[in-house]
Amino acid sequence: MAESERSLYDQTQPNYRKAYIALESDPEIFTELAHNLGAEGVEFHDIISLDPEMLLFIPRPVLGFILVLPPSPAYLEEFVEREKTMAVYHGKGDDEPTIWFSQSIQNACGLYAILHALSNGIDRSKIKPGSPLDDLLTKSIPLGPYERTLALEASAEIEHAHTSAAKKGISRVPEPTDEIIHHYIAFVKSPKDGHVYEMNGTSKGPICHASTVAETDDLLEGGALDLVKHYIELAGGDVGFSLLGLTLS
Repeated sequence: MAESERSLYDQTQPNYRKAYIALESDPEIFTELAHNLGAEGVEFHDIISLDPEMLLFIPRPVLGFILVLPPSPAYLEEFVEREKTMAVYHGKGDDEPTIWFSQSIQNACGLYAILHALSNGIDRSKIKPGSPLDDLLTKSIPLGPYERTLALEASAEIEHAHTSAAKKGISRVPEPTDEIIHHYIAFVKSPKDGHVYEMNGTSKGPICHASTVAETDDLLEGGALDLVKHYIELAGGDVGFSLLGLTLS
């Protein structure tokens, strides 16, 4: 396969230029990191059950999902087959349906999921001017995907915020180059076309689920949750999964 047909992620790994400590899936850690990046008035919540009655306890609207999953053989098979038919994404500029970052930092998929959720799920007015996230978006939106990877890698402020968050939690803090099994994917509604997008930094680009249109800003309404359920079913159950929802505070 020609380099032009391979994802930036495939071209980057296993020879990463940088490696971060993997984040623990914890809504308090994610919320603190979101605030330190510059997002104001937002928080993450654990969605511990997809039972409709349990979902009533989740604040609404849910502006983004972050799914944490162990890549099962069925998931990986579906991912590989889909990648074969996808074109490499080259989008940039204000007309993009979503703001997408290709993953080029080892073990930082949690950070990429948070960036995708915040960059697409909340209004820009909720991002503090001059903050690390505001600075990244200002620099990155005019750039193509490769140049965006360099802009993110160069952000010392984002790296510091991520490192501080990654050292918290109840689990053993891993080394930046440890092999991490679980992967983070974000699901967001495009503010431009209303479709639900799967934002996976290891893919060739943002994945538009064109048949899934979010009628409101609440991803718990409509078909977005079905996408999450699909990945759980691929693994044969809900063991090893966690799901976080981004809401206003």
